[in-house]
Amino acid sequence: MPRLPAFARQSMALQISTLIEKDPATSIAEKVMEAAYRKLGMNFNLHYLPGERSLRSANNGEMDAELYRKLGMERDYPNLVIVPVPLLTYEIVIFTYGTNFVVAGWESLRPYSIGFVKGIKIIEQNTIGMKLVPAPTVRQAFQKMLLGRSDIVVANRISGLAALSELKQGDITVLSPPLATFPVFHYLNKKHEALVPALTTVLQKMQKDKVIENIQTSVMAEWKQNE
Repeated sequence: MPRLPAFARQSMALQISTLIEKDPATSIAEKVMEAAYRKLGMNFNLHYLPGERSLRSANNGEMDAELYRKLGMERDYPNLVIVPVPLLTYEIVIFTYGTNFVVAGWESLRPYSIGFVKGIKIIEQNTIGMKLVPAPTVRQAFQKMLLGRSDIVVANRISGLAALSELKQGDITVLSPPLATFPVFHYLNKKHEALVPALTTVLQKMQKDKVIENIQTSVMAEWKQNE
């Protein structure tokens, strides 16, 4: 068992923020981190917040951690410290309701109005100067597209598919190829930086023992069963 700093041996519950969207990606990250913290004798309370607020809250110390984000968040949020073991792979794709075009990277989105979940940094960073239609959740982004307020929605594949299943909407399709594929990681506020080595060791063992893979498979199977 990795050695914990003294403060962490008191069964403290961390306050962790994440995107307001409740979907398979969040469920995977939550279950992986629940298992990891449990192995350290710790637990946490999860707070669902709008994307930007979630990051700000973790960065300013109002929250103790951000559940999962892409690599490099510390460049814009310098108080966040990465736990360098991937929790799952994110795949950013284009969802469309009758709008079709050849996907050739982010620049191919420029002629269209783009629905997305506000606070998803990779989308905001790659669509600067384009016509954006932000929404609090991917479900609301889809609803705006169905009402003609946007031409497309750009979102995480499994989050979007889960939302479409919930909306019972079969007319929205996914264009190929994906715009981006990348791993996502847990981030701690730097006041808890001493936890990084212990969490890294635990997550690496969970990865080696295929615990993370099994959680991913289980969550996705449960979601597909409920479609």
